[in-house]
Amino acid sequence: MERDVLIGLRDLLSSSRVLSLAVIVEGEAEAALLPFVARDDFAAVYVQASGLARHSRGLMADTRVGVLVHAPDTPDADPMQLPRLTVQAVVSIFPRGTAEFAVAAERFAGRFPAARMTLALEDFNLYELTLGRGRYVEGFARAFNVGPQTFGELSRL
Repeated sequence: MERDVLIGLRDLLSSSRVLSLAVIVEGEAEAALLPFVARDDFAAVYVQASGLARHSRGLMADTRVGVLVHAPDTPDADPMQLPRLTVQAVVSIFPRGTAEFAVAAERFAGRFPAARMTLALEDFNLYELTLGRGRYVEGFARAFNVGPQTFGELSRL
């Protein structure tokens, strides 16, 4: 993949603050909007969700979910030309008190300082979504297949 395309994808994952999540709960589709931060190597993202939320029932370990990240829509933009990433991801849950939870919590709170309060609440969990295969659409006639290797390349830019 061309370097400028990889830079665009990295910038999208770095500048966007929320993602759309698609899960299956009790056999029905459920969608959510969640704050996220990319892991240092861009191979995964961290999200925080309340265990009381219906969509959290779809965030079980080793479950596949759908993820959509897109550039902001503005009045002067063609919505069909917004850069966007649609990708499957595999869920991991960070148990409280583990080193993984501490690393993810620090990175998440670094981007969302108000999350320090919710990270202290027992019903809020941190999840790692390991990015798999999908598509990155940069604009008209600019669509690319992506996968784990693509995300690995982003940290080497």
